[in-house]
Amino acid sequence: KEKNMGQRCSDTRGITFEDVVVKKENVLIGEGAGFKVAMGAFDKTRPPVAAGACGLAQRALDEATKYATERKAFGVPIINHQAVSFMLADMAIGIEATRLAYIQSAWQSDNKIRNTYMASVAKCLGGDVANKCATDAVQIFGGNGFNTEYPVEKLMRDAKIYQIYEGTAQIQRIIIAREWLGIAKQKLGL
Repeated sequence: KEKNMGQRCSDTRGITFEDVVVKKENVLIGEGAGFKVAMGAFDKTRPPVAAGACGLAQRALDEATKYATERKAFGVPIINHQAVSFMLADMAIGIEATRLAYIQSAWQSDNKIRNTYMASVAKCLGGDVANKCATDAVQIFGGNGFNTEYPVEKLMRDAKIYQIYEGTAQIQRIIIAREWLGIAKQKLGL
């Protein structure tokens, strides 16, 4: 078992295949078709990954909001300071946008509509929002956010994987750019 930075309950292990031969009668689709099938599976798996990222971001917002209403500075709860309230507002904006994106991409998948574009948008946005929300929650907690006694430290570690698995944030941007160009050619007559 690998020791992960975050999401430590995930039983992560490596696997290696060497000198594997698949008999012709055991090839399911056709030689060389596996990569395309695997890539197509991501259109189904990216929406729930984005939903998980959104859930983590929501937890970060909830924890930061509770803490900001309890913690006082200069005689008032820190939520009353504009710098903190704007951070919370930005967290909420990102969460709601992510939620709409993953719901749309899942709806497209459920309705047999090609969702490559929206699945990548949802996954990329979700990963970025989860990381920003977790980082901002740690910031709102101040020194306590860096302490393992508070939940936001774990959320920050757990958030990072959302920019990595199911295709990195950079790969999502490549897919989004490619898909957008196709959409733009149709939409704008380019």
